[in-house]
Amino acid sequence: MFTKAFSNPDKAKWIIQGAGAIWFLGCFLLLSFYGIEMTLALADSGLFTLGFLIGIFVLERIFSFYIPKGGNNWLLLIIPLLMSFVTVWLHGFIQNWVFGEDPIYSEFLVEHLYLRWAFLGIAEILVALIAIVVSKLEQQEESQQREAMMNSLAKEAELTQLRQQLQPHFLFNSLNSINALAVTQPHKAREMVIQLSEFLRGTIRKDPQKWVSLTEELEYLRLYLEIEKVRFGHRLTLNLEVSESAETTQLPQLLIQPLLENAIKYGLYGVTEAVTITLEISKNQNYLLISISNPYDPTAAPAKGTGFGLSSVERRLFLIFGRKDLLETLRDESLFTVRLKIPQRNDQNTDN
Repeated sequence: MFTKAFSNPDKAKWIIQGAGAIWFLGCFLLLSFYGIEMTLALADSGLFTLGFLIGIFVLERIFSFYIPKGGNNWLLLIIPLLMSFVTVWLHGFIQNWVFGEDPIYSEFLVEHLYLRWAFLGIAEILVALIAIVVSKLEQQEESQQREAMMNSLAKEAELTQLRQQLQPHFLFNSLNSINALAVTQPHKAREMVIQLSEFLRGTIRKDPQKWVSLTEELEYLRLYLEIEKVRFGHRLTLNLEVSESAETTQLPQLLIQPLLENAIKYGLYGVTEAVTITLEISKNQNYLLISISNPYDPTAAPAKGTGFGLSSVERRLFLIFGRKDLLETLRDESLFTVRLKIPQRNDQNTDN
């Protein structure tokens, strides 16, 4: 237990050994002060120190598995006092058995029995209290680690759930489009099936926790736009502007696609003419900045399902970064804009 209380177990061992050395030296000096011959003082101090260290070990074992509570707190006094009394009695018995021919030393052992017991008892009570404190600190640390692990698992589970929701959401929309084209434009329906297959092949097996380069994310967007262009044809135009400084950045995968899908719904729902969606990507200090703008008619009825992409991205950002200020939406008379900030991590790489 005591070794766990320190970040370096070897340091803890040195501390315990140092405590034993101090105890030995203190006993030896006291015995010398009382006029005990050096050989007897060394033997007495060594055996008494051994008993002290054994007491530390036994108390550590006891209170690492059992912590007295409520009415059992008296055990914090009784157990160390009983152990210290047994240690002092055994010490006196062994020393008297080995050096009993010295009547002065034998009389000294008897006269100072209770004084030794008091010193050792107080020391072992302190050891017991320290053991309790360390045990509770260990339990608190383990509890915090379990809580952190549970929070991490819960966050990963929710991110996975969002990913599983997002893929069927996009897939169902694409299948509805394929169904609409199957009768009127079967060749476009077949083309869309091929494009959808290519898109899903490149994304469905990806690790949702992994960050990807901006280049890779833009490739996903290209595949997605090819699917949507089969559906909308010349009516859909994407104006993509990427600054040179942003080309080396990274981001959680498939974070832009839901926003672009949302922009297409807002921009093309109920509109017959061509629509241009603007996607601007840049870097400012330690942030990747993404802006998606699309024209919209504030008086038109909202597209069915609109809003899932925004809410899912906002929730993902909160689960990853713990912040709610990374996504904002702006509306004016005819333009709807989504702005996204993605903090860049110093340790990020494509294996994250």
